[in-house]
Amino acid sequence: MIFGLYRILGAVVHVLLVVVTPLLKLVAPDWEIEKRLGSFPEIDRDGQCLLIWIHAASIGEVQAARALISALADQQCGCRFVLTTMTRQGKEVASSQLEANVCCGLAPLDTPQAVAGALQTVRPDMYICLETELWPMMLTRTRQAGIPMLLLNGRMSERSCKQYLRIRKTMAELLSGFAGFAVIREQDGERYRMLGAAGNRIRVCGNMKYDLQVQEPQQIQTKYRQLLNLENEIVFICGSTRSGEEKLLLPVYNRLRDKAAAGLLWIIAPRHLERLQEVRSMLDSAGLEYDLLSGCFTQGRKKNIVLVDSVGELSELYSAGDYNFCGGSLVDKGGHNIMEPVRWQKPVYFGHFMKDFRDAVELVLSAGAGFQVKNADELANAISAHMEDPRLYQKACRSAEELARSQQGSVQRQADMVMELLAA
Repeated sequence: MIFGLYRILGAVVHVLLVVVTPLLKLVAPDWEIEKRLGSFPEIDRDGQCLLIWIHAASIGEVQAARALISALADQQCGCRFVLTTMTRQGKEVASSQLEANVCCGLAPLDTPQAVAGALQTVRPDMYICLETELWPMMLTRTRQAGIPMLLLNGRMSERSCKQYLRIRKTMAELLSGFAGFAVIREQDGERYRMLGAAGNRIRVCGNMKYDLQVQEPQQIQTKYRQLLNLENEIVFICGSTRSGEEKLLLPVYNRLRDKAAAGLLWIIAPRHLERLQEVRSMLDSAGLEYDLLSGCFTQGRKKNIVLVDSVGELSELYSAGDYNFCGGSLVDKGGHNIMEPVRWQKPVYFGHFMKDFRDAVELVLSAGAGFQVKNADELANAISAHMEDPRLYQKACRSAEELARSQQGSVQRQADMVMELLAA
């Protein structure tokens, strides 16, 4: 009943959009409305190779798709890939980061006509849905066409699960088309089971986006601690900071410095190097002396503040930190990847603005491996509490270690599921 109404409404909307397509092409060319209505370009099948259609919502899911495609290429699966996204930004990132032989485009609207047209043109041998992109018409038509389907990197929030339970019968039918589910956590798997997914098809695999394995972690940590001439000082790293954030963090540094009996080193890594002069001016105005990281490599560290002036150091520099703050989160910039500090078995601290990494927030908070604050004052309080109670801090470190370990191998486990289904 519900799906029938959805199908009828979709068919009507499709007809209306076809009628206004000429106008939409004029006022909103970025929508690529004809492709969204199912007019996909012909795909070069490259002989007899199999074609896998991967659907991702936006930029975050594109990163998971990128890791998966790379792993499958390493296993010489002999497949070609089509990647679709729901957003133009996701498509642009995919086009810039993936190999030229991966066909990237916007996903068809979930109407009967658009989905049928896209499936007829693409003719995939497998359809992979990432996370929670459960579009009813696409899943139904793909299942009816006999195309094998996998749901990878699956997650299901408690809120979404409660909403889907209201239409459990419909959800169970939609999920029946999947040959397998790779979920991020046990809780995700349990929620999919509640919605009707077969329990024997569900595997807990971790999150592909955060499968950030480290080669020789002790050597990397030792390298940076020696570079920074660290003995007993506490290291406070503020990574990927955005405009205006350093001013908010300055009082935090002052409070922590006063509490650190053995001394405190503050490392600031702006997200964009063109902001270096802005940060230098802020430090000069505050009467604070600092070293540039590039100078530390040649002359050693002499000051208690280090400004990172090079690209590509931060992800490993976090290894030397005791208290790692991930920027773009105290100001409204959407946040950054908070799992980068966690992989060094240290807790991560971050602000309220994390709309671009909500899944990571849920992951680290539920594991006790991260601490979200509303403002700079709360950040200082959170870190001060850990400085005063080492047991609390060590507990958070153990949680970070367990979380990082749980994500390792996620990409390979999910690539194996694809290979198994291809073999079948």
